[in-house]
Amino acid sequence: MGDGKISSSAFNKNNRLLLESTTNLSSLVGDFERFSSLSTSAMIARAEVPETHRRVADNYMVIKKIYGSPVVKLKISNQERNLLSKYDFNPLEFSTIKQINEELSFLKRWSVSPEPALKKDADELIQIRAKELKYLAASRYISISNEMYNGYQALERYFEEISKYHS
Repeated sequence: MGDGKISSSAFNKNNRLLLESTTNLSSLVGDFERFSSLSTSAMIARAEVPETHRRVADNYMVIKKIYGSPVVKLKISNQERNLLSKYDFNPLEFSTIKQINEELSFLKRWSVSPEPALKKDADELIQIRAKELKYLAASRYISISNEMYNGYQALERYFEEISKYHS
């Protein structure tokens, strides 16, 4: 031990302490990342927002204020699901905050596109996302299978930020 070698029991003890501290740190980092990602949703909302996004957000927020949560449990149709998959968008219940933030950035750019087909699809996609959010809220988020899929929080935060009916 005196010649610079470390005993295996001391090495194992140090490894265990390192693992415990990184586990605690990783849970803190996860919470920070979630906060940071939701802050990104708010920042996305502060940039120029298309009028169609504001109308969809206002509709969602009015329903939420009056009823507490959406009361309509409409699932998206196969045609709407196909439009989502055309642009490689996952259903909302299988989307992360990061994915939704990226989608919102795309949808904002596409909504002001000079190409009419892309603009039409972008407006329809934001309505589909609102419909999915209403369904998830009305069903009390029971179809969320994993806590990693919390993209609905980013979408709701975006709607809250851009709606004139948010308190």
